Amino acid sequence: MSSTAEQSELVGQADADALLASVDRLLRRHLPPEEVRRRDREEDPPHHLLPLFAELGLFALAAPPAHGGSGPNWRLLTRVQEKIAQHAFMGAVLFNRVVCFGMSSIMTYASKAQQDALLPDLLAGKILISLALTEPGAGSDAGGLATRAVRDGAGWRLDGRKTWISGAESAQAMVVAARTDSTSRGSRGVTLFLVPPNAPGISMTKLGKLGNRCSLSWDIAFDGVRLPIDAVLGREGDGFKHLMSTLNAARAGLAAAVVGVAQAAVDTALAHAKQREQFGRRIGDFQVIAHRIADMQTEVDLARLMVRHLADLIDRGVECRRQAAQAKLVATETLKHVTEQGMQIMASAGYADDSDMQRYFRDARLYTFGEGSSEILRGVIAGDLGLKGDGR
Repeated sequence: MSSTAEQSELVGQADADALLASVDRLLRRHLPPEEVRRRDREEDPPHHLLPLFAELGLFALAAPPAHGGSGPNWRLLTRVQEKIAQHAFMGAVLFNRVVCFGMSSIMTYASKAQQDALLPDLLAGKILISLALTEPGAGSDAGGLATRAVRDGAGWRLDGRKTWISGAESAQAMVVAARTDSTSRGSRGVTLFLVPPNAPGISMTKLGKLGNRCSLSWDIAFDGVRLPIDAVLGREGDGFKHLMSTLNAARAGLAAAVVGVAQAAVDTALAHAKQREQFGRRIGDFQVIAHRIADMQTEVDLARLMVRHLADLIDRGVECRRQAAQAKLVATETLKHVTEQGMQIMASAGYADDSDMQRYFRDARLYTFGEGSSEILRGVIAGDLGLKGDGR
């Protein structure tokens, strides 16, 4: 590497470190640990963070200058996502909704008019977009969705039901997947629509759940919802192609956030192991605990390397469907494992209602099946290797 290139790389690293330090300061001030615990108890999402993230230029990292951004820079974005999640997963969930469900989708397949209407407010942290895909009979088999949209005069009529839809109550618009070709099956004939959550004919029921309490989930019914002709997002009938076009970035964002929570869990277990004494010694000085924590940290470091590799591939424009599946699989399985180990190490201290570890443990359980189950991801990886990993 030339001295000029080395100097450029050093400057870039210094800028990245300075930005991450700013993220640290922002979260310590605006979402300290006691506030995280309160919001988790009261199911109160930290929406106040969005304009603060925007002021730091964090959302701009996901968009090229043509769309008002400074990126895309997924190497730095994934480090930001990890850092936010290490402080509070609830903050990273909101950040990823803006970047992945919002900006990536709108930049990739929205019309110019839709981009002009939505991107400036997304970049400014003023709005959120929610993805409404899962149905009572269509989860891992997303191609089995039954929600339908039919032409109705000068627009569309939308009927059906979605469930486990996150953040619909605070979204400016929902991206709703509906079947527009009555003769189609599987992933064909599905169209995406931009739907305001308060449109007549929509009813929402809040769902209770074990963890991720600050990412509110809803069961949503669409009963004769009227939509204008320009509510279509992207090309009619190509909804699944559009969703797949941003899947790698979405999985990179989630995996990075999961690594952040996993690191927080290891740090919490380590602090406890250094402070807690039994039989006249710190419990961390017993080999069984020391080796357990060593394995936990190693697993997190390996997951982090996979996320960094994926981010590099995305930035270079390299096809990385398998690597995205691998990063999400390894990160989420690692988070599940280290939080289980953390609960065992901390015992009653981790089981206490005000313990951060029990929150990590509860939140972790979603992500080995949410947004692509581990079983589905293994099928994707096997398929890339030339095997029929789905068993069909």
